[in-house]
Amino acid sequence: MQLADNEKLVIIGLNQAGQKFRPSDWAERLCGSLCTFRNRRMYYSPLLRPAVIDGVKCVIVDAKLASEQSEMFQYVLGFVQENALKTEIQAK
Repeated sequence: MQLADNEKLVIIGLNQAGQKFRPSDWAERLCGSLCTFRNRRMYYSPLLRPAVIDGVKCVIVDAKLASEQSEMFQYVLGFVQENALKTEIQAK
């Protein structure tokens, strides 16, 4: 999958049947691999961050992730495919 520089991939926490993906903290776990810690606080990377859209947990993937962290980008795409999650491509 290729994203243009002005696009972002939104991974929606619903499977193809429309059911919520479990476990409920999947987005935080996925984004936690790129987070940093300062003063005992977690800061998510702007390249991979959790969000809630219309009451559904999502992960927002910046297009820069593919060029700056290609292995992580491939891991995220594999996660989406393996768990049959819905995705959308949006302009930034």
